[in-house]
Amino acid sequence: MKSNLLISFLFVISLSFSQSDREVINFIDSLNTQAIKHYNNNEIMLAFNNFNDAIKLSDSISDNYGNAVANFNLGNIYAYMHEYVDSKACYERMLASSLKIDDNYLIANSYKSLAKLSEIQHPNEVIPNLEKALEYAQKTDVRDLDNIDKQKSVLFDIRMYLSSIYLNKNNYDSALIYLLRAENNLNDLSYNAYNSAFFNYSYGLYFIQKELYNKANDKFIQAIEHLQGNTHDLNSNLLFSKIYKDLSLSYAQLEDTDMAYYALKEHNSFRDEFINEEKVRQENISKSKFYLAEYKQIAESANNERLIQEQITQKVKNINIIIIITSIVLVISLIMIYRNYRSKRKLSQILEAQNKQLEIAKDQAEKSSQLKTKFISNVTHELRTPLYGVVGLTSLLLKRNDLSERDGKFLKSLKYSGDYLLNLINDILQIGKIESQKMELKPTSVNIRELVDNIIDSFEYKLQETNNKIKVEIDDKVPTFLKCDGVRLSQVLINLVGNSVKFTENDTTFVEIKVLNIKPENVCLHFSVKDNGPGIPKEKQDSIFENFLQLDENNNINYKGTGLGLSITKNLVELFGSTIKLESEVGQGSTFSFDVTFEIDNETMQKANSNKPKTLRLNNNYKILVAEDNKINQIVTKNILEKGNFHCDIAKNGLEAVKAMEIGSYDLILMDINMPLMNGNEATKAIRQTNNQIPIIALTAADIEEVKKDYKAIGYNDIITKPFDNSHFYQTILANIHKSKNELSENPVLVKVS
Repeated sequence: MKSNLLISFLFVISLSFSQSDREVINFIDSLNTQAIKHYNNNEIMLAFNNFNDAIKLSDSISDNYGNAVANFNLGNIYAYMHEYVDSKACYERMLASSLKIDDNYLIANSYKSLAKLSEIQHPNEVIPNLEKALEYAQKTDVRDLDNIDKQKSVLFDIRMYLSSIYLNKNNYDSALIYLLRAENNLNDLSYNAYNSAFFNYSYGLYFIQKELYNKANDKFIQAIEHLQGNTHDLNSNLLFSKIYKDLSLSYAQLEDTDMAYYALKEHNSFRDEFINEEKVRQENISKSKFYLAEYKQIAESANNERLIQEQITQKVKNINIIIIITSIVLVISLIMIYRNYRSKRKLSQILEAQNKQLEIAKDQAEKSSQLKTKFISNVTHELRTPLYGVVGLTSLLLKRNDLSERDGKFLKSLKYSGDYLLNLINDILQIGKIESQKMELKPTSVNIRELVDNIIDSFEYKLQETNNKIKVEIDDKVPTFLKCDGVRLSQVLINLVGNSVKFTENDTTFVEIKVLNIKPENVCLHFSVKDNGPGIPKEKQDSIFENFLQLDENNNINYKGTGLGLSITKNLVELFGSTIKLESEVGQGSTFSFDVTFEIDNETMQKANSNKPKTLRLNNNYKILVAEDNKINQIVTKNILEKGNFHCDIAKNGLEAVKAMEIGSYDLILMDINMPLMNGNEATKAIRQTNNQIPIIALTAADIEEVKKDYKAIGYNDIITKPFDNSHFYQTILANIHKSKNELSENPVLVKVS
């Protein structure tokens, strides 16, 4: 009533003194400004009265701008007091007045305010209202009451609102688009801690929906950092509470329980602050509602007061219930976290103790493995040394023409036994290298046909014993020379052919090599070994490739063996980058096959086709110094050299070899490694101090892979392992002599003048 009298009084004065409309407009603006200050200070009813006065004055002089501003703020007050019907009426009046004066700032805010109300009562109208708001906000001349450009600020608010709506609707693409556009607007605005925090929080929510929890956490933390430097009020406390709540859930998804618990505590803290402030706010709203109700209908004031008090009491009760429930949940969570911590700590102690035990067991296993390796190496050396004598002397005796048929048969049996024992030793070494993964391919130039012929020749005695035959078929298109590891390929074929011959009698083993694909640089070959033996049952075809396994362990009388051959073969074939295949039926034989691609040695093929001699002749009377302490091995090596038309001298140890080099002239030295007084390595180093030209070949019964690691550093040119193949022996000697002679001819300054 007092405000009505004030308006009438002002009107009379304005008419009586003929004040201009501009002065009234200024007064309306003053009322709106004062009302906004009251509203910001939470003096709701003072603001409510001022805005109502401004509306009445603006209506009296048709001041659409003042009317729009007053209705906008009055609508905010009604919305603040949850009087949504009155609030919507104010916003619609604001929109009508704004459209009349074409004020884009007020029009955009009208639609944005209507969108907020629609979210509560008519959700389908939210996005259309916001799109309308965005349409006007994107136009020019978006200025507020003080004529300040507010376009970027309004665009930021609308786009953040749209992003939030689309995010709630799981339309992540649209949400991200509006979020990124809002970021551009934010970058153009003066720094505002709340806006920056709200943007980062919204971005974090987007990452949560996309299950990108680490990125979400980064955004939440950035939001917190923005808010920490800002004065805490109701809105910032609410935002703090939301951020920490979602941060806790995100850490929980990452199973970071400590950080999740910390964030939950912070959420509870800010939520409590917000609840306290909200309580004051609700009390203020209740008072405002009461005053508004009195303003509307004084007659119902007593009844309204009672109802409001009941509502306040109920809200307080609800708040208390929520606080109690939250406290109980928090206490339970703390108990569970503590119990979980104790459980994890106990488990950690158990695991730590078990780890120590495992480390001790690991050290013991490594020591045991080293001892085993050293033992095998020593044993194989000790076995190979006498085997060299057995196999060597037997080979020499077999070449004699005065042997009786009975003696020849005995010698062949002896040589077969020696070869069998040597292969057994090699298999044991081979499986050790495979298990330690020390094996690697060493490609050299190989004549594949000669390699196969040598393999077949090695089975001569076994074929006679079992009355078997081996038929070899090699495709004419197979190139003569290939680059491959001939030793490993020989092992594969020897194992497969040997296995076939062992399990058949009075029959034929078929060895086939055919071309699958050939190119100028490489060729893919298919190898197969077929027999008509007893065959292998289907259920055992996979297990036969396991170490130490034989098909029938109880009745394996006729077919004795270590059970290593096929296991080694499988691993070697895989080393070639292939897979061994087996086709077999019981009573119908077996076929083992594999495919390997080799590089074609075109350079060697061209040299072989030229008119140049392929190798040095054997009758050049080259002089060899043999350093060997074992008398039997001295005899064997000397006889083998003489068979190849070489001359040789014997040195019983490394010291004698060094002295022999000082007084004599030799084309090559065969140096045993393990000798008394001075071993082969020491002797080689001593000789290299005065002579770098003479080829020195290590002649050893040790594992060649172990020796090869350091042989060049010591001064050796090559290595030959005892027992050896005579052809390979001659070829290695001649190749090294030939290489040495060529180097001397190319560097005449190094040649001694006698």
